[in-house]
Amino acid sequence: MHSPDVTAVFELPDEAATQRLGESLAPGLQPGMVIFLEGDLGAGKTTLSRALIRALGHAGPVKSPTYSLVEVYVISSLYLYHFDFYRFESPEEFLDAGFDEYFNDASVCLVEWPERAQGSLPPADLRLRLYHAGVGRVLEAVANTPKGQECLSVLNRAMGAASSSVTPAPR
Repeated sequence: MHSPDVTAVFELPDEAATQRLGESLAPGLQPGMVIFLEGDLGAGKTTLSRALIRALGHAGPVKSPTYSLVEVYVISSLYLYHFDFYRFESPEEFLDAGFDEYFNDASVCLVEWPERAQGSLPPADLRLRLYHAGVGRVLEAVANTPKGQECLSVLNRAMGAASSSVTPAPR
């Protein structure tokens, strides 16, 4: 078993690969998880989230929460909240909006642009960083808790060893 600061790196040559990764991540989610989605505009955060939410069984539209700040999905008995804090100008906006109530043991929270609410958010179980790499993307996954480690193990098994490598996370 790897320590909590292990990083798995996945090569995502196209949008379909990003979607497969999102679909593969879905079975590893557990209530109470917080997942940070980091990366520049257009890196694939919403594409990954959309595929994950659909893989959980949501049949309706999956909108980007850029303007609404949060989209709520009730899938079976799971409450999934998809946040996008890109428009925040200060971390205090997180508390002012009452979003801290959404982060609990019964929900899964996907958070795009977590750095915009830094200091107000609970720590992430799993951090997913997407980077542009030519026409494709690279995803770096960092598990910070046992739940994050379990989720990352599910992802590694589903994606196959050929598509990832595991290295210590940068400190």
